[in-house]
Amino acid sequence: MPKVLVLGAGLVSRPLVRYLLDKPDFKVTCASRTVSKAVKLVDGHPDGEAISLNTADQAQLEDLIKTHDVAVSLLPATEHVLVAKMCIAHRTTMVTTSYVSSEMKALDAEAKAAGVTILNELGVDPGIDHMSAMRIIHGVEKKGGKVTSFKSYCGGLPAPEANDNPLGYKFSWSPRAVLVAATNSARYRKNGEEVQVDGKNLFGDSHVLDVEGLGQFEAYPNRDSMGYVDLYGLEGIDTMFRGTLRNLGHCDVWLKWSHLGLFDQTERADLAGGTFAGMMGKLAGTDATPDAVAAHLRVAADAPIIEKLVWLDLFSDQTVPDGLTAPIDIVGDKMLEKCPYGEAERDMIVLAHQFEAAYPDGKKEGLSSTLIDFGIPNGDSSMARTVSLPAAIATRLVADGTIKKPGVHIPVEPDLYDPILNELETLDIACKEKSWEI
Repeated sequence: MPKVLVLGAGLVSRPLVRYLLDKPDFKVTCASRTVSKAVKLVDGHPDGEAISLNTADQAQLEDLIKTHDVAVSLLPATEHVLVAKMCIAHRTTMVTTSYVSSEMKALDAEAKAAGVTILNELGVDPGIDHMSAMRIIHGVEKKGGKVTSFKSYCGGLPAPEANDNPLGYKFSWSPRAVLVAATNSARYRKNGEEVQVDGKNLFGDSHVLDVEGLGQFEAYPNRDSMGYVDLYGLEGIDTMFRGTLRNLGHCDVWLKWSHLGLFDQTERADLAGGTFAGMMGKLAGTDATPDAVAAHLRVAADAPIIEKLVWLDLFSDQTVPDGLTAPIDIVGDKMLEKCPYGEAERDMIVLAHQFEAAYPDGKKEGLSSTLIDFGIPNGDSSMARTVSLPAAIATRLVADGTIKKPGVHIPVEPDLYDPILNELETLDIACKEKSWEI
């Protein structure tokens, strides 16, 4: 009976834990700093156990890893390498949903030598995006063709009927992670030319995308698209772009917020114990009023950016919560308070790939792969399902020996992506593919 250790009991953990507990031959230990969250996930299942774990206690963490067959890390990405090193030392398989860091890549040879499989990027983005893209890319190659353009878009958003606040956004995963992502620089290729975007101006490089059945969204670049040229085997491709989707009106507002410093991660003692309005005045170097901040940003006093800041109570005399001193954490805490999902509300995941392919006979083809998934009212969010179920399936496949692949990997090969995508379809998470002549 495989023993699985799940590290973390956050917003996306439940579908993975319940998937494994629903299998007849799995023992699952859910470990979390806040043990009550783990207890809720296990929910009294006879094959589940909830325990308290502070990962700073490395001795306890290592004891847990060496007594389990698979460790699933849903911890912050900064902790994955420590977990991976312990997994290699004790020959424990590891699964994560996060991007592979350079430090994680450096463990590949060591993992292979130890015969340990470390599977990463098994969420939705990254994860399902890799798998659905590679299925089409490999299909084109089997027909003798070559992909000449690839654009990929993904976004986690409120379902249309739940899109009812001024921000057009609600949080289905870590607010801090959302805001940190808003500061990332980006790089992509467009019509043969490389484009680089500084993190401060990320939202200044946006365009509108039509998604069939849903309407229009704003898209902006997502990190370094160029790293996927080699990864996907698309050397010489004319256009390579990966983007994030948000509702209309998002990018202009968040661009100015970025310039204002709302996403700054610097710890500032002068913000501790102050008010939200006081923080706004200090960031702008002005009076702590909407009119003064509007003048600093050179926008009208009734501009959407100001109206949304007022709606978020960032000009209020409320005291900043204890322990929060970085603007990004102060703003994230307030956003989580003001932008939650109601119990019966649905979130939505939109993943859209667009390809162009050329063939030796001169034929040109357009292809698309689109996933639109909705959360379950009073149940799991779409974000939780699409992030954690690919990892859950991969965990089962490595635990039962279906996948044997020592080293550090992501799901870009058929032996990884085919079984995962096939099972996701049985769970009503499926990409719809289309093709047409150009």
